[in-house]
Amino acid sequence: MLDQIRIILVETSHTGNIGSVARAMKTMGLSQLVLVSPKELPDGQAYALSAGASDLLATAKVVDSLQDAIADCRLVIGTSHKPKSQDHQVLNPRQAAELAVPELQQGPVAIVFGRESNGLSNDELRLCNYHLCIPTSAEYTSLNLAMAVQVVSYEMRMASLDQQPEAEASAEEKTSYPTSEQLEGFYQHLQTTLDQTGFIIRAHPGHIMIKLRRLFTRARPDEVELNILRGILTSVQRFGRVGNSTITPEQQ
Repeated sequence: MLDQIRIILVETSHTGNIGSVARAMKTMGLSQLVLVSPKELPDGQAYALSAGASDLLATAKVVDSLQDAIADCRLVIGTSHKPKSQDHQVLNPRQAAELAVPELQQGPVAIVFGRESNGLSNDELRLCNYHLCIPTSAEYTSLNLAMAVQVVSYEMRMASLDQQPEAEASAEEKTSYPTSEQLEGFYQHLQTTLDQTGFIIRAHPGHIMIKLRRLFTRARPDEVELNILRGILTSVQRFGRVGNSTITPEQQ
């Protein structure tokens, strides 16, 4: 199941860090590595620091955006150095692992790590279902990228070992959640509908949409619930079209 855990590195600056991350992953049985717009592709230094995990570097996928990296993921956890978040529930690595591992049978789970200098942007964090913060000492909070990946990978492995009997439960008992791509489609559908009804200002939809994203992230609708929501939006759009086509100023 650990093959379904996807470690995503966003705009990594140093190739050596990519190699060290590959080593940290392989020691815990993780194999999916995705690089989002790295400053440089893995080179000799990366392979040297991978210390035998060169196969992960050779198979690492390189994409242009975080949206591309998480499109097929049903659970996305973004790492943050901030212990509190107004937008999302914040988990520690153990809580994140206990949440993620039971969902691995449904598809890939993404753990997203940001830039060495300043982590993930607010827009990138909003693409995640949960935030993860490693509870370091308040006196010294500095963790390098590979250390952070090692901590999270270890917890994922331990949760996997602990939950193996539960993982054998039938698929019918598992809740199926939409992928990130499906959620983005819903948000686009929602914004278009609210624009058509005049609920939001077309030129400035951002504030309302951020709050609505926050609401649905907390609720985390499953696939059936998301389909119901999209059906409601389609019904609203259809009603608006019918109303506009059948009611004229002369009839009012």
